[in-house]
Amino acid sequence: KGEDAVHIGSAWDMLAHGNWPAPAIAGRPFHEPPLYYWTAALTGKLFGWLLPMHEAMRLASGLWVTLALTGLYYAGRELYGQDKAAASPLLLAGCVGLLIHAHDAQPMLIALAAYGGGLGALAALGRKPRLAGIYYGLSLAACFLGTGIAPFLPLLAIAPLAWWLAEDRPKATIALGIGLSLGALLTLSWSLLLLYLEPARFHGWLNAELVPLRTPFSWLGAGKFLSMLPWFAFPALPLAIWTVWTRRKAIHQMPQLLPLAFLLLVFLMLALAYRPREIPALLLLPALALLATPGALSLRRGAASAFDWFAMTTFSFFVLLTWVAWSAMALGWPTKLAQRAVVLRPGFVGELDVMDLVVGLLATLWWVWLIATAPRSPYRSLTHWTLGFTTLWMLATTLILPWFDYGKSYRPVIQSIAQVLPAERGCVAERGLTDTQRASLAYFAGIEPLDAETTAGRQCDWVIVTGDTKPELAAPPGRWTRVWEGNRPGDRKEKFRIYRR
Repeated sequence: KGEDAVHIGSAWDMLAHGNWPAPAIAGRPFHEPPLYYWTAALTGKLFGWLLPMHEAMRLASGLWVTLALTGLYYAGRELYGQDKAAASPLLLAGCVGLLIHAHDAQPMLIALAAYGGGLGALAALGRKPRLAGIYYGLSLAACFLGTGIAPFLPLLAIAPLAWWLAEDRPKATIALGIGLSLGALLTLSWSLLLLYLEPARFHGWLNAELVPLRTPFSWLGAGKFLSMLPWFAFPALPLAIWTVWTRRKAIHQMPQLLPLAFLLLVFLMLALAYRPREIPALLLLPALALLATPGALSLRRGAASAFDWFAMTTFSFFVLLTWVAWSAMALGWPTKLAQRAVVLRPGFVGELDVMDLVVGLLATLWWVWLIATAPRSPYRSLTHWTLGFTTLWMLATTLILPWFDYGKSYRPVIQSIAQVLPAERGCVAERGLTDTQRASLAYFAGIEPLDAETTAGRQCDWVIVTGDTKPELAAPPGRWTRVWEGNRPGDRKEKFRIYRR
C-alpha cells in the first residue's frame, strides 16, 4: 500500500509502456526524477522470470541500501580510521526509522546512498583528488536524478566547508572541479533531453520541484522533525550527542565538523521543503550515523553493558512474541490470539509454510548463537542491536507477513473489480482514486482509468469511485446503476463502488 505501490506502479509503467524519459502512473505523468524507476525497471526485467514482478522491482531498494551502507563505510574510514569504519553502516542499519522504509520501493533511498558516498568523497578531497572527485560527481548526479532538487542542495552546499577543511587545498580544488563537472554533465543530460522530447512534462516536473523551495521556513515543521528523532534515529542520535560531548574540544576538526555541518544543512532543507514525515526524515540518518561512530565505540563500560543487555533482551522478547503470533495464525494456538487475528482480518486463513518455518528457525538459531558466542569488544553492543533488528525482520517477513499483506494490499479489491468489469467495456473513469489505487489497478488488472472530470472521462460508461462518505460514494450526475461495492478486509471506512451508465 501507500508509496510502495506508487513507486512500483511507476516502474511497471516504464516497462509496460516504455515511458523511459520520465515516470508515469497508469498512463498519467508522475512528476518525479527517474533514477529509481530506471533501476527498478531494470531489476524487474532481469529477475522478473524468477520472482513476481513487484518483488523483482523492489530489489532496486536493496541495491541502493547496499550502496548507502558501502558509502558510509568508506566515509567512516576516511574520517575515523579503519578500526572504526564498520560502526558507521552498522549504526545506519540499526536506526529504527530505516527498518521498514529500507524494504519499500522508495526513491529516497538513493539520497541515502548519495549522502554516504558524497560525505566519503568530501572527506578524501585532499588525499585522493581524482577518485574523490569522481565519487562526489556521481553522488551529486544520483541525488538529483533520484530524489530531485531539494535533497541535492545540502550535498552541494557542504562542498566549500569540505574544501576549507581539506589537508591539501590545491588537490581539493581539482577534486571539486572534477566532481562538479561530472555532476553537471549527468544531471543536465537528462534535464535537457526531457525538455527536448517532452517540454510539458519537463516544466511540470520543474514546477513540482520548485514549489516546496518557495515556501517560507517553518519552525513548526522543524520542531516536528526534531520531536521525531529520539525514536526514529535511535540509537544513532544519543551516540552522536555523546560524540559531540566527548570531542567538544576538537569540534572544529573535519571528523566532527563535516558530518555536524551536513546534518544542520539537511535539517534546514527539510524544514523548508518537506512536511514532517518519516520518509524525508531518512535524510538525517547518514550524517547522524557518521557523527555517532566514535561515540558508539567509546562508551564507558557500564553504558556499553547496559546497551548490550537492552539489545539482547529487547530482540529476544520480540523474537518470542513473533513466534507466538505465528503459532496463533498458523496453528490456532493460543486460541484467543488466533480469534483476535481473524477479527482484525476477516476471512484470513493462516497456513503452515514449510520453507517459511525453516527460514524462521534458522534465523532464531542464528540469533541464539550470536548471543552465546559474541566476544567482548567495543562492537559487541552495536552488533547485537543491528543484527537483532535483522533477525526480527527476517522472522516478521517470513512468519507473519501474509497476515499484514491480507489486510493492507489492494490486490483482492482490484481482482474483484476486474471480475465485475466486462472484457468489452470500453473506457473506465474514476473519481477520488489515489495514486496508490490507480497504480494497483494498472498493475494487478491492467486497468488505467480516466479522470471522470475530464472530457474523455465523461464519455465512459463505467466509473469507479472511492471514499468513506455518502457524497464521495454517490453516483455521477445522470442515470447510473451501482453494480458492485467492496473494500479491503478489515478496512470498514474506505469503500469502492462501480457504476454503469
